[in-house]
Amino acid sequence: MIEARNITKHFGTLPALLNVSFTIQQGSVTGLIGPNGSGKTTLIRIMNGVLGANAGQVMIQGMNTSQETEKVLSICGTLTEQSGLYENMSGRDNLLFFADAFALKCPAERIDELVELLEIQDYQHRKVGTYSTGMKKRLGLARVLLHRPSILFLDEPTNGLDPDGIQMVLRILRRLNVEQGMTILISSHVLTQLSAVCNDYIFMEKGRIVEKGTEQEIIQRYQSEPRLEVEADMPNGWITGAFSPVAANSHSATFQLSSREQIPQLLRQLTESGQVYQARIEGNDLESIYFAIREANAHE
Repeated sequence: MIEARNITKHFGTLPALLNVSFTIQQGSVTGLIGPNGSGKTTLIRIMNGVLGANAGQVMIQGMNTSQETEKVLSICGTLTEQSGLYENMSGRDNLLFFADAFALKCPAERIDELVELLEIQDYQHRKVGTYSTGMKKRLGLARVLLHRPSILFLDEPTNGLDPDGIQMVLRILRRLNVEQGMTILISSHVLTQLSAVCNDYIFMEKGRIVEKGTEQEIIQRYQSEPRLEVEADMPNGWITGAFSPVAANSHSATFQLSSREQIPQLLRQLTESGQVYQARIEGNDLESIYFAIREANAHE
């Protein structure tokens, strides 16, 4: 388990984090969301013991990250936007160098496993300086997985990847979480990607946590009066019991509801009157909720 307790960090007179507290359960995948400058990267650096806080503490599996940094680093893998690779060395030589730093037994075997997992077989003997941004990201992920960490901190892990590369990385993260129970914290601006892998979310704004919880918990808090878009054939029109659409044409209509609990009732009445093909709650995606949270906290 990861527990942050009242973390505060200043750079000179500039506040970066203000009284940040949260808990991440073992085996969960948590999305860390916020605009540039909200404190996400600073928080990750404090969590893995690389940066000290001015106040508060982070406990990882019972260890204080500021006091037991080496032990914390031995169970954590951290991938930042700066991959930390040596560009004049080949990809494989980079992995051998870091494997030696971790004093790995049978490093060649582990490297072969990761090279195959991240599909970089054809590039492993090329100098890293010739790699694309996406290929460096893959090699960087292989580096942080070398010592089989139980916790991963990932800062924008899919930046620079093409769509196939993004899907591959997300697939690997799901696999690591499901098969190995790995605890993962992902900071990303691409919210649709987070929605595919995360169980929980932490939203940050100006160095503070402004919201946290599961996707459904957060949606319920910020979408008390949902709008439901329905695609259907309604031979006798869209007026259905107590429900009237706010917009409609021959094959679709939008209903403004007073609560989420009205959705099943509306759909039951519609299916009694015609064929319903699709129903979608507007603004129900993570990106819409993100902007709703930002708007709600804009003047605080």
